[in-house]
Amino acid sequence: MQNNVVRILLTGSHGFVGSALRQHLCASEQYELVTIGRRALAEQSHFVVELSHESDCSVAMSGIDVVIHTAARVHMMNDKAADPLAAFRQMNTETTLTLARQAAVAGVKRFIFLSSLKVMGDAKANQQAFDAKQSPMPSDPYGISKFEAEQGLMEISSQTGMEVVIIRPPLVYGPGVKANFRQLIALMSRQLPLPLGSVDNKRSLVALPNLVDLILCCINHPAAANRTFMVSDNHDLSTPELMQLIAEALEKRAWLVPVPVSLLKFIGNITGKSAVIDRLCGSLQVDMTDTLKTLDWRPPVSVKLGITQTVAAFLAEGKRRC
Repeated sequence: MQNNVVRILLTGSHGFVGSALRQHLCASEQYELVTIGRRALAEQSHFVVELSHESDCSVAMSGIDVVIHTAARVHMMNDKAADPLAAFRQMNTETTLTLARQAAVAGVKRFIFLSSLKVMGDAKANQQAFDAKQSPMPSDPYGISKFEAEQGLMEISSQTGMEVVIIRPPLVYGPGVKANFRQLIALMSRQLPLPLGSVDNKRSLVALPNLVDLILCCINHPAAANRTFMVSDNHDLSTPELMQLIAEALEKRAWLVPVPVSLLKFIGNITGKSAVIDRLCGSLQVDMTDTLKTLDWRPPVSVKLGITQTVAAFLAEGKRRC
C-alpha cells in the first residue's frame, strides 16, 4: 500500500467526522476513494446504502485496500428507543461486524474502526486518565455496543488476517459541531453570567482536524496494525479554560461566577440535571502516550486554533442565516 495509490472505502461519508475525512481523501492523489452513505453524493464512486446488519456491501468492497468505518448510531442524552442497547448493538456492533466480514472476504488489508472513549466506562469511577492498556468497562448502551464491536473485530482479524485499527476519541469538536459543544458556544455568545468560576477539572477533547490526521496516519503506518489508540489534542482543559478560549474567539467576555461545586451538584440533583453538572464539573482525561510513541504522531492543530476555527464556523453559519 505504501508505494501505490491506496483504495479506500469510507462509511458515514455524510457525518461530522466522515465528511471531513472525505474532503481530505478526495483532495489527495495518494488515495482513491469509494464512499457508502444513505444519501447520494456528487462523487462517482459512491454507493447509496442504508447500512444495517443485513447490508451487502461486497460490490463496493471490490479492490479496496482499507476500510474506514465511521458510520454509527451516536450517543444520545435522551434516547427515545424502547430498547436502547438493542438499537445500539444492531448498528454499532452487528452492522460493523457484517461490514468487517465482507471486507475480509474481499481481501481488504486493513479495517479502521472509529470507536469511542465511552468504551472505557465511567470517569468518576476511574479518577485517572484513561489509556489503551486499561481494561474497558463500558457503563452505557452506546459504550457497550462499541466495545462489543471492538471485540468482534479483533476476533475477525485473528481468524482472517485482516488488520484492524481501533481509535477511541473523546468529545470531538470542530467546524460544524452540533449538540452540547455548539450549545456552549451559543451560550458564551450571549455573555450571560455562568456559575462555573470555581470548577477545577480537566477534560480531554479532540479537534476534528487532529482526529482526521490520526486516521490518515493509520491508513499506512505499519505499527498501527491490530492496535487500539487513544487520541486527544494532548492539551487538557478545565471547563473555565475552555469557556475563556471560546469567549476569546468570540471576542467577548467570559463572565464566570465562582459558585461552590458542591452547591452546583446539589442543584443538579434537585433539578434532574446531574448529568449536565457532571459533564461541566467532572474530569475526563485521556493518556495517549502510547499513540504518540507508537505512531510518532503529534496533533497538528493546537487547542486554541481548533476552538478558533470552530467558533469562526459558528459565526459564519449565523451570518448565513441572517
